[in-house]
Amino acid sequence: MNELIANWTRKDLISIESLTREEIDTVHALAKHFKEIMATNPASLPSLRGRTILNLFIEPSTRTRIAFEIAAKRLGADVTLVEQAASSLTKGESLRDTAQVVEALQADTVVLRHSAAGSPLYLSKILNVPVINAGDGAHEHPTQALLDTFTMREKLGQSLEGKKITILGDILFSRVARSNIFALNKLGASVTLSGPATLVPDGFRQLGVEVDLDLKSALADADVVMLLRIQHERQTSTHFPSLGEYKSLYGLNQERASWLKPDAIIMHPGPVNRGVELDSSLADSNRSVILQQVANGIFNRMAVIYLCMAANNKNLISE
Repeated sequence: MNELIANWTRKDLISIESLTREEIDTVHALAKHFKEIMATNPASLPSLRGRTILNLFIEPSTRTRIAFEIAAKRLGADVTLVEQAASSLTKGESLRDTAQVVEALQADTVVLRHSAAGSPLYLSKILNVPVINAGDGAHEHPTQALLDTFTMREKLGQSLEGKKITILGDILFSRVARSNIFALNKLGASVTLSGPATLVPDGFRQLGVEVDLDLKSALADADVVMLLRIQHERQTSTHFPSLGEYKSLYGLNQERASWLKPDAIIMHPGPVNRGVELDSSLADSNRSVILQQVANGIFNRMAVIYLCMAANNKNLISE
């Protein structure tokens, strides 16, 4: 474990784009270590006892917020949640002032989810404690990509070299898609994007991926199909006529699932709009690893929290 910690020198986790493949491997190796420990001894680890993690969630969240809270508590840390509705941000206080007050109250790490792209990077330049990006607008969601690729490695083998990963849905407004594209490219996978032309612009090819609007072709030979929900809250205009039309043209149903290889897996970052991007029968099938993604989110966030805090404070207890 100490060797893994030595490989990580970042105070913050802001994006996947800025990480090296070796850093992604380090997070995954430590997440695997924590997962193995928790399988045999579910009691909290003492590593971060006496430390305080602040979950600063200025944008609504369920899975990510709860996963970060559980991850911190599994490491023995105390957790404080601040949501926009319950903070002085509603009274006009700036994000900078809120964060500095939090640091003055001796929070050891800030986990930030915000609707404004770039807000975690902004905070990281102000605060002396680690800042972890839990999603910033349509920009990135790094811990989601880490847990997604961790799950793929568990299911497909530790090497993703040459594996075909098809991401289907609202690519344009998806921070999950962007972070996964960066991670998968670094891990040697072949990424194909598909969905409505209005939500999968050809410009994404500049990121080193394929854009295939023919759904049958996009799903053919895929080892993984990752479904994304429509990000209505980030769209400034309507990009297709209706959810019904989206379902009829791009929803993954039993017929379209038959175009996949028999051993292909189905993923979704949640929340799932059942019957729109994915039929319930597929969401609950043996092909689906959606619940494994959720569980793996805890271990990968444990790893990220620990690594960032260790880089910022070499006196942490090693297990």
